[in-house]
Amino acid sequence: MNKQSLRDMKKEETWHVLARTSFELALEKGLDGFTIEDVVQRAHYSRRTFANHFSCKEEAVAMAVVSLSSVNGEEQRENVLKEVDSIPESSPVEALQHWLRMNFTANLLRKLRELVTLSKSYPTLEPYVLNVLHRLQDAAHIELKRVCGERYPQGYPHLLAGAVFGAVLSILEGEIKVRLPGEESREEADAITFDAFLEMTFGYLKNGF
Repeated sequence: MNKQSLRDMKKEETWHVLARTSFELALEKGLDGFTIEDVVQRAHYSRRTFANHFSCKEEAVAMAVVSLSSVNGEEQRENVLKEVDSIPESSPVEALQHWLRMNFTANLLRKLRELVTLSKSYPTLEPYVLNVLHRLQDAAHIELKRVCGERYPQGYPHLLAGAVFGAVLSILEGEIKVRLPGEESREEADAITFDAFLEMTFGYLKNGF
């Protein structure tokens, strides 16, 4: 793996800061309650710098979730690969279940849920939310292709990842009540934990609907 240059590292850090700042302002003031100027002033950058990274504030807000999921991403990916490879004769379903548990932390799920909630109030955000979900699904798809190799039909990894991400979307949209770590005291009594949700979802996949 090639090491990043100092310039590339600074550029990436700027991207992360602008995305996180935009997301924070969206939660505080709503999407219509702040401007790009507010973002760059809080983040201590220029409007030109913002324009070099994002086309609009909606894109920056949505990409904050990608920013969160990519922190230490390469190191985390290596850990996931080691964990999955250590599972004897791991099936694609088991590998995907493990990948989700490793990657979809409580913090990431909470931010995704906040982003989806924002998009319901601000429709201009929706295309960028879909792009974020597509990026995450692509990452799962890549991992499944690695595990499946040539043992399964070409479309199998894509269909499996699509089915599971459809289930995850039901959490983000509030269709299924799921309690994340740290939410025990304020969630509905009938909500299930994320681990229980994963067990239920993958139980259906393993045993048939």
